[in-house]
Amino acid sequence: MNLIEPTAAEMRHLERAVDLAAEALRAGDEPFGSVLVGADGQVLAEDRNRVHTLADRTRHPEFELVRWATAHLTERQRAEATVYTSGEHCPMCAAAHGWAGLGRIVYAHSAAQLTDWLAELGVPASPVRCLPIQEVVPGLEVQGPVPALADRLRGLHVGFHTGRSAKGQSPGS
Repeated sequence: MNLIEPTAAEMRHLERAVDLAAEALRAGDEPFGSVLVGADGQVLAEDRNRVHTLADRTRHPEFELVRWATAHLTERQRAEATVYTSGEHCPMCAAAHGWAGLGRIVYAHSAAQLTDWLAELGVPASPVRCLPIQEVVPGLEVQGPVPALADRLRGLHVGFHTGRSAKGQSPGS
């Protein structure tokens, strides 16, 4: 875990990822969101979790950004891009990120934090073990978590898992 104090620009991208997570929650999906940013600082693509609305457990926003990047960016552009994401990548998304050759990842909350939050709520363990991104993609530059966003993100996850997040509402926002 590499706690960071993001720059103002990085914080804007992270806050957008958290906004996308809140949007996912309002739609009935788990609260995760991600933003792909080019080397020049421009947002290239963004997405939110759609696992429940599309009934497909692979519809994580990080994986969607990989799909977009491989279709629209050169190898060099992918390597120079940064993914800003509300939560640390799961092993599936980390592997896809590595295979696509995407660059740095900056995440707001870690997989370990999420595991702890869900355990506190009595949520059953995931069928896939949480691993730090660098255990899946050694050598990748990874930064996070960002303490300033932890309470808001915890609130979104608590809202999802306790049913306090009816569509149209925005707990934790």
